[in-house]
Amino acid sequence: RRYADYLAADGFTALNTVSSIGSFLLGLSMLPFLYNIWKTARFGVPVGVDDPWGFGRSLEWATSCPPPRHNFLTLPRVRSESPAFDLHHPDIALAEAEAHSAV
Repeated sequence: RRYADYLAADGFTALNTVSSIGSFLLGLSMLPFLYNIWKTARFGVPVGVDDPWGFGRSLEWATSCPPPRHNFLTLPRVRSESPAFDLHHPDIALAEAEAHSAV
């Protein structure tokens, strides 16, 4: 493996040291991520519902899990900024629609 070996007169020694320290810090910052992957794979509970959060707002939470080949058989009608929430909670969506349309 090659590495840069600078002369002191070049003035790159300090920058090379800073770069080396930064690369080690970057490598160390991966450890919590790898621990989280290991812990989740080993002890995590599989999600059995389509919307694990329960109040997803966008259409990707309205499909089944795993999604079918084209996500939706027909193009869904979008009547608000949160169509999946409206689909899962129609009573709240109706109350909000009535509140906005009442004069």
